[in-house]
Parts: sequence; structure tokens; C-alpha cells
Amino acid sequence: MIAYPAVLDVPRELVHHLARLLTAERRTCGTRRRTRALTCFRQALLVLVWYRKREDLTLLAAGFGISRATAYRYRDEATTVLADGAPDLHQALRRVADQGWSHIILDGKILRTDRLAETTLVSGAAGRLGIGHE
Repeated sequence: MIAYPAVLDVPRELVHHLARLLTAERRTCGTRRRTRALTCFRQALLVLVWYRKREDLTLLAAGFGISRATAYRYRDEATTVLADGAPDLHQALRRVADQGWSHIILDGKILRTDRLAETTLVSGAAGRLGIGHE
């Protein structure tokens, strides 16, 4: 297997941010220094490469010099740390409402709505579509 240098198109600050979150998590868990295969920065880099490029995690792990199992554990740990810091739906909606946004895109969320249950009569189209008959 041959390792090669590559470029990740995310800001270095993002890697540092995730590394700080991972450092805090390791402290909370009581992880001793230098007992992990990767530093927090390298773990953050591994995870962000996986999220950005969706490369095969087994090959990615080999490139970082760790096992596949460790790579999966590191990815899951970082995902949990990121999810714990993310606002829930209500907090996010409150924030954008407070900031006066007129539109937002909710990616990956399924929301129950009754908007489609409303009968709307459009001139000429209702009869052809079979809606709005009373």
C-alpha cells in the first residue's frame, strides 16, 4: 500500500475546533495523555476527511496508521461530540427567527405538516386534478 499527500478543502480552523472538542471529551472521560493512537488534531483530520470525501474508512485508517476498528471508533466518537454541541431543531428555529431569516433549509429532517391537507381551488386546474370538488 502506498500513502500519498492530499489536500482537504476545509478551513484549518475547523480541524482545530473539532480537535478542541475532542480534547475536552477526552478530559471528561479521563483519557490519559499519549494513550491514543492519534492526537486529537489527527483524529479530527481523519474524521473530517471521511465526512468531506467519504473515502473508504479501511483505506483511510491505513493512511493514518491505525486499524479499521479504531478508525470507526474515532469517527463515531467525533460524530457524538459534534452532535452533542449542535442545537436541537427548536433551538435552531428560534435562532433563525430571532435573526429575522425569511427562509431556511432543513436537510435530513422530516417534519409533520398539514399544509398539503388544505384544499386550494385554482381556476380551471382543480377540475382536471380532481381536487376541490364540493
